[in-house]
Amino acid sequence: MIQGRQSGTQVHVPVLPTEVIFYLNIFTDGIYLDGTVGLGGHAALILDHLSPKGHFIGTDRDNEALLLCNKRLSGYPTPVSLFHNSYHNYNAILDELGIDQVNGFLLDLGLSSLQMDSHVRGFSYSKDSDLDMRFDSSQEIKASEILNHLSVNDLANVIFQYGEERRSRAIAKSIVKMRPLTTVFDLVESIRRSTPPNHRDRTLARVFQAIRIKVNGELEKLENFLSTFRDRLVIGGRVAIISFHSLEDRLVKHSFKELAKEGALSILTKKPVVATNEETTENRRSRSAKLRVAERIS
Repeated sequence: MIQGRQSGTQVHVPVLPTEVIFYLNIFTDGIYLDGTVGLGGHAALILDHLSPKGHFIGTDRDNEALLLCNKRLSGYPTPVSLFHNSYHNYNAILDELGIDQVNGFLLDLGLSSLQMDSHVRGFSYSKDSDLDMRFDSSQEIKASEILNHLSVNDLANVIFQYGEERRSRAIAKSIVKMRPLTTVFDLVESIRRSTPPNHRDRTLARVFQAIRIKVNGELEKLENFLSTFRDRLVIGGRVAIISFHSLEDRLVKHSFKELAKEGALSILTKKPVVATNEETTENRRSRSAKLRVAERIS
């Protein structure tokens, strides 16, 4: 756990800031857990609404972001507890803190601007680097190991399932033919050789998304959270989840609907909340953001 008060501020613009605060309906003395705290953009907004009796808990797999977040959140009178951990391990974190339930959960899924802008972590297909793509740099498996060791069939399934890319088999064959792949531009070249020019940018985005999801086990962690969060949320507490692609959004939508059928949740966003035109102009990352929110009622 990272705690403390350090000087310094990291500028970061969160997506859907007004909407997140509105829907969380923050109780000033409440306990809130941001499972993807990143650089602390949403965290700072939540802390602006919490009293010294409240408690803010943040987790993130990216230790670089977490250290910067710790600096940004310095000076708030509300207790802050930050953990280098995945949000799906929140039960163990709450147990460690001696907390039974929280008043709100927030997840902002996907990549941060810090990760996308990095020239060494391999998330962007426009910047050459090692094939890494790990959120947590202490994790053993990198993108290069998946790309260089999976069979054509398994690789095609990853690209199709997690990237929803119809050319998955041709791309997988091209990747295997070019092995060993060691850099981002090696992967880009293997995709270039197997896709027509007019589809290349979209295909690059889908393949990089698919490999990243596989490397980090993103959907499995989200499914784990969605299947367990209810019992750690107080009656009247809210869960807000921002997704950036259809795979995540479908999981959230389905889970909320099932819990609503059981009488456990009230869905507050019948359709996902999206960014305004003004926000998408100022913050390009917000263009694909979808916010779904539900309140525990039993």
